[in-house]
Amino acid sequence: MFRFDNKYRKLGYKFIAGIDEAGRGPLAGPVVAAAVILPANLKIPGINDSKLLTAKQRNLLFNIIIKKSLSVTTSVLDSKIIDSINIFNATYTAMKHCVAKLTLKPDIILIDGPYKIPGLNKYLQKPVIKGDKLSASIACASIIAKVTRDRIMEELHRHYPQYDFITHKGYPTKRHKSLIKQHGLSPVHRLTFKYE
Repeated sequence: MFRFDNKYRKLGYKFIAGIDEAGRGPLAGPVVAAAVILPANLKIPGINDSKLLTAKQRNLLFNIIIKKSLSVTTSVLDSKIIDSINIFNATYTAMKHCVAKLTLKPDIILIDGPYKIPGLNKYLQKPVIKGDKLSASIACASIIAKVTRDRIMEELHRHYPQYDFITHKGYPTKRHKSLIKQHGLSPVHRLTFKYE
């Protein structure tokens, strides 16, 4: 993973921003994007795609990434914004906000997925399919985004305990769908998503 990013450093790109998101698929809660710029020659043992890590591993790595990165930003767009502009636009709007908040101007942006971020033409962008499994910067961003979103869902669980957000984090599990049928939709559910 760190070798992947170092290929770009050898081409002369000093500040490499990895960008990823968490929360495109859930029925409730926000979408969260994160951007991370790591220092050259940094190695963080255990870095991987956030989905392949346990919650405990993610939380430990979250603190290390925050401490050791040159710049880390997040952007949170709630369910109302997702409903008003759709999840695709909300995801890329959140990513754009992350880039704008970075304390260093990236020389290149590595984005998890097949698309460039619309409206960021002044930056060199490189979409990387399965980037959270290939690039250390993107993997770190995936961890930051996932932990940030999970913590938001844990807080929402305190407000809406009947939906058990603490367990499924808003994803369309059988239990979550059953609780929606029982209680109806909460104010943090996405009204434009399918519930069948």
